[in-house]
Amino acid sequence: MHPALAVLLGVIEGLTEYLPVSSTGHLILTSRLFDLLVEYLATRGVTTTMTLKGEGPDAFDIVIQLGAILAVLVHFRSLLAKRVAGLVSRDPLAIRLFSSIAVAFVPTAISGLLLRKIIKHYLFAPIPIAVALIAGGVIMIVTERLRKRRGEVGLVGLEHVTPKRALYIGLGQCVSMWPGSSRSMCTILAGQMTGLSTATAAEFSFLLGLPTLGAATLYEAMKSRHALMTQIGGPSILVGLVVSFLVAWAVVALFIRYLQQRGLEPFAYYRIVAGALMLLVFLR
Repeated sequence: MHPALAVLLGVIEGLTEYLPVSSTGHLILTSRLFDLLVEYLATRGVTTTMTLKGEGPDAFDIVIQLGAILAVLVHFRSLLAKRVAGLVSRDPLAIRLFSSIAVAFVPTAISGLLLRKIIKHYLFAPIPIAVALIAGGVIMIVTERLRKRRGEVGLVGLEHVTPKRALYIGLGQCVSMWPGSSRSMCTILAGQMTGLSTATAAEFSFLLGLPTLGAATLYEAMKSRHALMTQIGGPSILVGLVVSFLVAWAVVALFIRYLQQRGLEPFAYYRIVAGALMLLVFLR
């Protein structure tokens, strides 16, 4: 893979992994749009060896999530270090947090193993992604306006994330297996519905991403390691990881600060517009 493409995909991954807009959906749509561009250039007599097709590029889209994982580890390093130390000393808050992360992870792990091939066959395409973007945007708008009408603020602080709330968040995360729906959106909305504040739901969503994204990254890296090295190459993989890490780190910090003052509605409008444009492009 050309380093320029690795940078592009790293930026998209870093920008979209923790925002409620679907990183997987954006990476798949970027690949399809790039294919259309290559086809258009070919009709004009311009050829290129750059491609985003094949097992290697598909695996690369998942493997560069490692950069986003590292961004969360760095951003929450103090919290995680404190909670890990708390596990040793049997601190109830630490036990509750890690227990909640484990409980929330289990539904996705099970559904991923059972439904991965079916979802990849039927839903990893532009039209289903566009529909998911639009539907998710509408749900976000409705949820945000209902919360404002009721004056709901929600519980602030990760100490309020109980295993029961975590289970509901984990079930919400299962919905995000549909590309375009967004893991961040599904888990934040589920957290809101359990009574958490938007910012606290987002913080737990980021932490839940550690085992969820980590498992997916490790699985894909092992399964497609040959294609990654032959079709992508070590230097491009490193470039993608570094770029996604730096961008995701900035996004996590800014997004949490943003959610402490504002809601998700602007992202909902973006989703609807992006989904509508995708439908126009791919239904032509």
